[in-house]
Amino acid sequence: MFAIHRTSRKLGLVGGAAAVALALAACTGGGSSSPSGSGATSATGSPTSGGTVTFAESPTAVPNWIFPLAGPAYFSTYNISNLQQLMYRPLYWFGGHNLQPTVDYGLSAAEPPQYASDGKSVTIKLKPWKWSNGEDVNADDVVFWMNMVKAEKANWGGYTPGAFPDNVTKVTKVDDRTVKLTLDAKYSEDWYTYNELSQITPMPMAWDVTSAGAAAGSGGCTSDIAKCKAVYDFLAGQAKDQKTYATSKIWGVVNGPWRLKTYSSSGSYSVVPNPDYSGSPKPRLDEVKFLPFTSDAAEFNVLKAGGTVDIGYIPKQDLPPKPAGAVLPSTNPVGADYYLAANYAWAVDYFPINFNNPTMGPVFKQLYVRQALAYTMNQPLIVEKAQQGYADAQYGPVPVRPQSKWLSPAAQQGSPYPFSTDKAKSLLESHGWTEQDGVMVCTDAGTASSQCGSGIAQGTKLSINLDYSSGEQALDQAMQQYKSDSSKAGIQLNLKQKPFNTVTGESVPCTPSQASCSWQLANWGGGWLYAPDYLPTGESLFATGSVANYGSYSDPKMDQLTKITTQQGGTGPLYDYQDYTAQQVPVVFQASPYTIQAVSTQVGGIVWNPIRSLTPEYWYRTQ
Repeated sequence: MFAIHRTSRKLGLVGGAAAVALALAACTGGGSSSPSGSGATSATGSPTSGGTVTFAESPTAVPNWIFPLAGPAYFSTYNISNLQQLMYRPLYWFGGHNLQPTVDYGLSAAEPPQYASDGKSVTIKLKPWKWSNGEDVNADDVVFWMNMVKAEKANWGGYTPGAFPDNVTKVTKVDDRTVKLTLDAKYSEDWYTYNELSQITPMPMAWDVTSAGAAAGSGGCTSDIAKCKAVYDFLAGQAKDQKTYATSKIWGVVNGPWRLKTYSSSGSYSVVPNPDYSGSPKPRLDEVKFLPFTSDAAEFNVLKAGGTVDIGYIPKQDLPPKPAGAVLPSTNPVGADYYLAANYAWAVDYFPINFNNPTMGPVFKQLYVRQALAYTMNQPLIVEKAQQGYADAQYGPVPVRPQSKWLSPAAQQGSPYPFSTDKAKSLLESHGWTEQDGVMVCTDAGTASSQCGSGIAQGTKLSINLDYSSGEQALDQAMQQYKSDSSKAGIQLNLKQKPFNTVTGESVPCTPSQASCSWQLANWGGGWLYAPDYLPTGESLFATGSVANYGSYSDPKMDQLTKITTQQGGTGPLYDYQDYTAQQVPVVFQASPYTIQAVSTQVGGIVWNPIRSLTPEYWYRTQ
């Protein structure tokens, strides 16, 4: 999963989204966009080859990790979709020309997987592609990735104990282009393809080294897992040296349609076509530039001025209220040189609760407290005011939009805890809390059903620190509203704005004794984009010990329900899991906004997909 989503926090990542929805979305090619409220509805003029397209980045998310094997702090939509996958193609590519998270075998580096009749092995044949240094993209590249991920699970943001790669008991090189994975059990074929094989990125032998200039493969990780740590340490060290990204002989070996031309740690970078790309289509543009902005206002001002940005987004505060029943605004805030399009993400928005925080962890472990946090989140009002109507209330772990068969009937009915500060306050008072000077205080410590609960000391105040990303006015407005509403129930939220990378960097799994466990609630402004595990089964988010389980939530029934979703097909297991998640509130769910994109009428070939996969090889300029 990726995550603004972490990957997700895929919005990323999205381990992972979130990605991963307030930020500019990614797009793919092959058709026209949804129409805007007025003016042009797509590119005008005739397609031409060459030229440059400039893409505006969200102020909350600047790519800062080039190595495809990313840890939790770097496992984001922006690193994976907007940087890494342009150059380093995953085994299987997802995000087609519809609103569903479907595999696109045409863009994939491998042929469709072949599962054994007993379901306990899968054979993968790679396409006859090449790396830019002349190496074949072959079975060794997949073995290299598998060995590295097995050796460095703790440093990979997509890792969930017991899942991939733990569920692979043997990796066999059948021939130069074929790999066989032996599995520890029989799994749903769709789940394994969409959520496990989707996480493999072949790596070149030029990366299997422990020093710059060393002979390709000399690191030995491909043949011996014990040697992978030294190779990982070298590659991770190279990935931390951002100033060398564009000149590195390591990162310069690519198999995707693009290679890096320039990169600045400020977030400004550009890509140019890889002339040795084996896949299709080949890029038509000469260059794609990515421009960072310090705020939504700065991006919008440049967009309105015209000429500098070809693909941007309209900040929520600069959109007129959405007409009832419409998707797009009735007027175009940036004028006739741009057309508008709605862009939904295959994502859910939420922020984690740190169950291991040494001060508030025992409080957060009480279900009634989490229910109170849900009751005081007025999503309908936030959608109407902060999001100007360009969002959907989200109360569980399966996306509301785009519509899919995976959303349970109960989820379609709305929240199990509809907004009510009175119910929140009553819950707290019935569990041993008394309001003093506007803040609830535990006045009846103990473990009885009417008391505060295990580990909560007498006199504990319900005063909670909530860090959230700066630079997003809509997010700021939403959090101010949440603070105001929570205070009516006696919950004191201490808000603090921090840069996006700071918020995602601090909100990682921890133990109470660690200094890094000081965070309590952390909202990076999105949630989770379901990529690169595209079926929303939850094993990466809420399973005990999952690296993407940022708040260290743990519940035996949740573990059982998520496991069943990976083994059994059909919608029933997924409905059971998502309904239980909505009831348990392991995170604070928040409204999922969609993006209103602005695209130059002189840029074509763009279709918006919910996976947020970025494929500028389809784009072109017009004349």
